[in-house]
Amino acid sequence: MTLNNTKEIIFLVEEDPEGGYTATALGESIITQADDMNTLKEMIKDAITCHYDNPENYPTIIRLHIVRDEVFAL
Repeated sequence: MTLNNTKEIIFLVEEDPEGGYTATALGESIITQADDMNTLKEMIKDAITCHYDNPENYPTIIRLHIVRDEVFAL
């Protein structure tokens, strides 16, 4: 199945050192944060509707690139 006129936005999601998560859109001036992943998804949707003045410009796909630092010793 091919989606025509598919608009995608990618968010870089990182764990916040103070707790919760921060999401930053790549290529757009959209940043939001939340305490848990489910709330973050809702906050991202809200941020998108606030960012774009016309619903026709809303992305049809929201991709989350989740980055997690992990440190261990040898």
